[in-house]
Amino acid sequence: MQKPVVMAMLAMLLIQPAVADEVEVRYKTFYSHVKKLDNDDTQALQFAFGFMHVGTDQLCTIYKARISTQKVQIPLTVTSENRFTIRSEKALNMADAYVVIDFKEPSNQCDISVQLETKPEYLKTEYTFTEMQFLYEQYEAFFNEMGSFLSFMMPTVNGLMLQFSDKNLREATKTGEMVSEGTLMLDKEWFERKKGLKLLTIPLRITAIASK
Repeated sequence: MQKPVVMAMLAMLLIQPAVADEVEVRYKTFYSHVKKLDNDDTQALQFAFGFMHVGTDQLCTIYKARISTQKVQIPLTVTSENRFTIRSEKALNMADAYVVIDFKEPSNQCDISVQLETKPEYLKTEYTFTEMQFLYEQYEAFFNEMGSFLSFMMPTVNGLMLQFSDKNLREATKTGEMVSEGTLMLDKEWFERKKGLKLLTIPLRITAIASK
């Protein structure tokens, strides 16, 4: 059974209460993930972090977020989907930095989630086959590297999924593919045709379709 690889829940996260609706999460919690993408084989990928509201499929509302050390305060951009990205910075890890997050909901109702996706600069309306193959191989490289010791536990990439801002979007692309309910699935058969892709709408993100 195929499923999109869009989210992985993290357990045993140490969150320390700060003030009001703020929490402090050690930077190293995020760094342990983002540093895995510090190579050419995964240069087009990023982790987007959010916090899932317990008992629902909705992300907790984040008013603002920042990286905090004794010397600097670095604001983080929070998207309309209540996710943010963090750069891989060894100095921040060594400085024992924290990520300070201001929630709308009580922090004990929010569990961290991580989404692997394509960086924004790789989102556009027209792609050559070579460009799409490049993104496919980026995901393959990530899962191959992560599964080098536990390959039986890691999923296999079977294609790419393009998600659009409008979850009700239904339209045909210029190259004949069909966007349905805000999603376009490009499976292995699509890649075997070795043709480019022309969209009418810029996707919100591109993730992997994978199966175990």
